[in-house]
Amino acid sequence: MRAKLFFAAALCAAVAVSVSGCAGNEGSQPQAGDTRFVAGDGKITMFDAASRKAAPAVEGETLDGGRATLAAHRGKVVVLNFWASWCAPCRAEAPVLKDIAAKTKGSGVEFLGIDFKDRKADALAFERGQQAGYPSIFDQPGKIALSFQGTVPPAAIPSTLIIDRQGRIAARALGAVKHSDLLATVTKLSDESQ
Repeated sequence: MRAKLFFAAALCAAVAVSVSGCAGNEGSQPQAGDTRFVAGDGKITMFDAASRKAAPAVEGETLDGGRATLAAHRGKVVVLNFWASWCAPCRAEAPVLKDIAAKTKGSGVEFLGIDFKDRKADALAFERGQQAGYPSIFDQPGKIALSFQGTVPPAAIPSTLIIDRQGRIAARALGAVKHSDLLATVTKLSDESQ
């Protein structure tokens, strides 16, 4: 219980720091199992196949009223992006995610957004404006982010977790991802043998 409260506090700290626009580099590399807040610089950390941890169940109602699950994409590489409409780095990276989602869809890569700590009306407006081309689960309380406790948590807003074809967390980026880095990582993971 204490660990859950600690992670919830860390997640709230991430939200508070992101609102103020801080996504700078504090010089530390995220590690698997790290649950403290780390300000993100967008760099992607990949985990070798032997040390990857299984992603928890991810499911919920999408902003458009449908349902989405991570399990529905088993056997594909899945990019999970944790975002909020009020987050400036999220707005900055949205075109990057949209472009790579469109370019990689044919090679077995799926994108799924997780909108949290947000007002639904603001999230819907953001989604309409961005037209990402992939669904986002509306998770206002942040339960999905908390479910990653004990694995590789999204410890900043935005955070991106890349799930391999076996349902394991293969990579994480804290902060807005860079186009070339995300495309290279997704391509490498989609080329891994099944």
